[in-house]
Formats: sequence, C-alpha cells, structure tokens
Amino acid sequence: QVQLVESGGGSVQAGGSLRLSCAASGLIFSSYSMGWFRQAPGKEREFVAAITWIGGSTYYADSVKGRFTISRDNAKNTVYLQMNSLKLEDTAVYYCAASRGGSYFLRRSSAYDYWGQGTQVTVSS
Repeated sequence: QVQLVESGGGSVQAGGSLRLSCAASGLIFSSYSMGWFRQAPGKEREFVAAITWIGGSTYYADSVKGRFTISRDNAKNTVYLQMNSLKLEDTAVYYCAASRGGSYFLRRSSAYDYWGQGTQVTVSS
C-alpha cells in the first residue's frame, strides 16, 4: 500500500519560511519523480514544483521560482519543499505526489499516480 505523508505545514507571517516534507512508503521511491501541488480555497489545484527520480532535474511554477526549492533524499524516501519569502498568495493546502511518467508531463496533475493527503500552509500579513 502506497502512502505519501506530508508534514511541516503551518502558519507563518509573510516573508517567512517553511519546509515541507513528504515521506513515502510502499513504493520504490527512487523510481518515481515527485511533485508538489497546491490548492487554495475556491481555486483549482496547481503545480508548484517537481523533481525527477534521480534528482537530476527540477521544475518550478513561475510564481514560486527563486523562492521555493524542491529536493529529495532517496535514502530516506523523502521529498522536501523549502519555501522562502512566503507571500499571502502562497496560502493553500500543499500536496505531494509520485509519478512514474516522463519528465515532460510533470507539470500536469494527471501525470501522477499517488497523492498525499495534504498539509495546510497559511501565510498572514
């Protein structure tokens, strides 16, 4: 049974930082590319960042480029999202996801096979 469990969410003031973690089990983690998506109230789920299975390539949404960093530790079956310079508009539920698909499709939610339950990030002024 595949499980993706996010942690590290919380409340932070604008300009602050958070680091999200996603621990994976029940799959060969090093064979999966990993992604982070987010969904704000009343909005569709959107792509945030992705990293290929060996970590050789990373991809970011324009809205987070330069502020967020995705990384992975295959020895710990964990993917991270370091979020700096947080803005009010970063408030959302953040989901991690695992994909066996090609890197070309990693910005699409349909490319992912497994999803976590999400963790709330709230940025306040």
